[in-house]
Amino acid sequence: GPFLHGHKIEVGTQDSGVLTVDGRPVCGGFPSSYVGMGFTVAYNSEGEVPDVIPEGNEKRIVHMSLPLGVKVTVYQWNNYMDVQIEMKPQPQIDGVCGNFNGDHGDDSTRQIIQRVGARVRPSENMLSGKAMIEFTPQMAKMMAAECAATRQASAQASCSASLGVPAGDIVVKSCMFDECFGMNVRARARAKTYA
Repeated sequence: GPFLHGHKIEVGTQDSGVLTVDGRPVCGGFPSSYVGMGFTVAYNSEGEVPDVIPEGNEKRIVHMSLPLGVKVTVYQWNNYMDVQIEMKPQPQIDGVCGNFNGDHGDDSTRQIIQRVGARVRPSENMLSGKAMIEFTPQMAKMMAAECAATRQASAQASCSASLGVPAGDIVVKSCMFDECFGMNVRARARAKTYA
């Protein structure tokens, strides 16, 4: 998008082998680097990992230096990734990690969902591939039993409007579930008890 002057960087797991700029493979060797228009990508094993190197994995790290001093580090493991983003505070920054206003009290899941919504509009998704959206019959039963009808109606209207998709779409139903139970990290596990 505009942040990268129209360019797109994609990084996948080690198993996927994805490390591309604008759909073209870069950094084919290891270690290696790539210089783009206003950004750099380095692929090596330099730096500390956020936790431990998973058993059976080798340390492979993608370091991106992006515009505005943003640094993105992707720790590539065989079948998953860890991502670290470092940046100076930006105006109107907000998201899953909070709004960085120094008040941790307004960074609860419920408050973040109220400010920025529970989902990214499909038309604004910058990731390739399609996310698996889950809304099971058990989740529907849990919503019917534990989420007030007025809350469901409010969530449906909010999710449909913020996502720009019809109210009956599965992404809206999944969003409604998150609106009702997003503050409960075990809600999806609890839904499985509804047979």
